[in-house]
Amino acid sequence: MTSAAPGPTLSVRPISPSEHLTFLGTLPSASFLQTPAWGTVKSEWEHESIGWFDGDQVVGAALVLYRQLPRVKRYLAYLPEGPLIDWATPELSCWLDPMVDHLSGKGAFGVRMGPPVVARRWDAATVKQAIADDALASLGDVPASATDDTGVAVVRRLRELGWREQPTAGGFSAGQPKYNFWVPLADRSEDDVLRGMNQLWRRNIKKADKSGVQVSVGTRDDLPAFHAAYAETAERDHFTPRPLAYFVAMYDALAAEDPDRMRVYLARHEGDLVAATTMIRVGEHAWYSYGASTTAKREVRGSNAVQWQMIRDAMAAGATVYDMRGITDTLDADDSHIGLIQFKVGTGGEAVEYAGEWDLPINRVLYAAFAAYLKRRG
Repeated sequence: MTSAAPGPTLSVRPISPSEHLTFLGTLPSASFLQTPAWGTVKSEWEHESIGWFDGDQVVGAALVLYRQLPRVKRYLAYLPEGPLIDWATPELSCWLDPMVDHLSGKGAFGVRMGPPVVARRWDAATVKQAIADDALASLGDVPASATDDTGVAVVRRLRELGWREQPTAGGFSAGQPKYNFWVPLADRSEDDVLRGMNQLWRRNIKKADKSGVQVSVGTRDDLPAFHAAYAETAERDHFTPRPLAYFVAMYDALAAEDPDRMRVYLARHEGDLVAATTMIRVGEHAWYSYGASTTAKREVRGSNAVQWQMIRDAMAAGATVYDMRGITDTLDADDSHIGLIQFKVGTGGEAVEYAGEWDLPINRVLYAAFAAYLKRRG
């Protein structure tokens, strides 16, 4: 990402969606939550694209979502997995101060952001060993396989600048997950990735193939079929599903920005839908965003087959990371979330810890009132 000279030369002002997309095109990758289209998806929030300028040059960008306080025209400004700035600079205040000034001028009583920087990583073998160790309760207790100096420095500097890290419950804050699971793809062949998976994953992929599971890329017209499987999964796993209209809005918004931004995958066995997923890609980063499987025919391993096809397609599109999104930080074998972690660990990838989500109260009274409001809502 382009660096700007430290000092008061950076300014922040609104930019058009096309300017925003042009800047995204200069980056290897960026979160899909920081694309202009995502503001359209989150229709319950107001939104704008902002740019950091060094003179006339755009050197940073962000999608800002604004959530209004009840009965008061003041807002929480939220930058999910953003902003897209030079986080490696030691002069973070030169980037953040003009951003806060701009957001304050738009009526923000507080700012919440999720710096897109990784602080620590744990390889699959380390996570697997930690799950087997009864003395370890959470991933944060486990010595990391690798530490990222930039991520660690960002956390330290944000505290110094008065930002407050949002608490997490099981690795999740009120917004985006702090812990994700990645399958690295850079400089690896399909055989390399397959060999990196555990024996159960390889066996299930082979079983799906021998059973005749067929995986295809669907269209917008296949969203109802995907949603039916997703709703069945929600009932089985006891979570509240998003409505079909949400996925239609997401597909339409992302496809309008880039026709290959979002894909729907369908795994069928003898004509019966057995698993369905969605994948989103921005540049070199691909995300497994939503997944579903039917209760019937689980033995044909459609979930493994559709994941393997998405990984292969991500590689073919030039992705360097296949992101399986959030995991909890629990290592308790009795926790209901441990099965999801074990499923993802079987890919042979790595758990990554982001810097987390951070708040800066601008108006402390309104910020406290908003926090109390959220607490009452549960």
